[in-house]
Amino acid sequence: MKYVKYSQFVADPFEGLTAEDLMQMLEDFFLDSGFSRQFSEYYEMNSEQTMDQLHQALLDALQERGMIPQDLMQQYLDSPEAYEKSRLHDLIEKLLNRLSEEGYVSIDPPPSPQSEAQPRPGMGTNGPEGRVRFEVADKALDFLGFKTLKELLASLGKSSFGRHDTRELATGIESHGSTRRYEFGDTMNLDANATLLSAIRRGGLTLPLDLDYEDLQVRQCEYQSSCATVLMLDCSHSMILYGEDRFTPAKRVALALTHLIRTQYPGDSLQLVLFHDSAEEIPLGQLARAQVGPYYTNTREGLRLAQRVLARQKKDMRQIVMITDGKPSALTLEDGRIYKNAFGLDPLVVSETLHEVARCRRNGILINTFMLASDYGLVHFVQKVTEICRGKAYFTTPYTLGQYLLMDYMQKKVKRVH
Repeated sequence: MKYVKYSQFVADPFEGLTAEDLMQMLEDFFLDSGFSRQFSEYYEMNSEQTMDQLHQALLDALQERGMIPQDLMQQYLDSPEAYEKSRLHDLIEKLLNRLSEEGYVSIDPPPSPQSEAQPRPGMGTNGPEGRVRFEVADKALDFLGFKTLKELLASLGKSSFGRHDTRELATGIESHGSTRRYEFGDTMNLDANATLLSAIRRGGLTLPLDLDYEDLQVRQCEYQSSCATVLMLDCSHSMILYGEDRFTPAKRVALALTHLIRTQYPGDSLQLVLFHDSAEEIPLGQLARAQVGPYYTNTREGLRLAQRVLARQKKDMRQIVMITDGKPSALTLEDGRIYKNAFGLDPLVVSETLHEVARCRRNGILINTFMLASDYGLVHFVQKVTEICRGKAYFTTPYTLGQYLLMDYMQKKVKRVH
């Protein structure tokens, strides 16, 4: 005989939380730039993203929002050593599994016993080799980019995305322009009325119509150019000093710009360059893991790398968007050594950096500079950069950076594309 056993129903206090809700709670953790650890450790890329860290971050986020039931929270406070065997631990693990199942994070399988028994030199069995790691998936970056873009555009009011408009006309698909005679190579966007009228005007109204090659008329539309952009992010230590985290807002803006280009400007391209003591290009997928460091600001090396990246892009327009908060304080010498001087505006560093700006102008590359500081020496340097490259300079704050940058990108108009 079958028996049915009934037990008391215990509700899940986090049942109503979606994966999107969890992503919003963990946004600061995923985009951490090293601000909270600026006096203890520095490294550029956080390679030790473990599930223990993610678990603790979610626990802290739920605790800060007061979403943990009082009885579970009291058990955690009374006996933290028994937390791993508690119900609260199991509930948070269930939430993390939901993130993994919906594709926001990918969890690496736990290490095998053989790898634990044979640790790498310099690491014990309880080190990073014995921990379960996770990676932020592209879906998570896309969600964070969309969320940031939505918040920025909401603060701007109504805004038309559009495309990069020019005053040139081409034979495209959209038909809000005038017509002209067809030429070899044009898109066959025929204006039937104008074509038939041309044939009648030439040969009279006879049946059948004598349609000739010269009667073909095509509609013109506005030529929309494509743009290749390199976003240069300053990740020197000044970006997290002076009691303010400036690098995390810059990363959020980069994610929003990436989402904007992918969805509204599919013909455009975006690459990321970090500059510090030297410079490096990073894939968009690694943006969330980018950390502040090393120390100095090698602007010239960043411009050099950005030019090499743009040389690979076959676009009508090429531009560099530079986000920084400090003056150039480092220079890569011909023999590979790095010359550094953080005191004032070093004449050698400034002159070589301005020479690189002039080279960008000769190569047809526009530089738009977004400054997160406004001291006198820096303002003078930025004005000189703007004068040489005929770009724009915005003196803004981490809170208004995204509004300035996105509006500049969306409203970009050129008179002529060469």
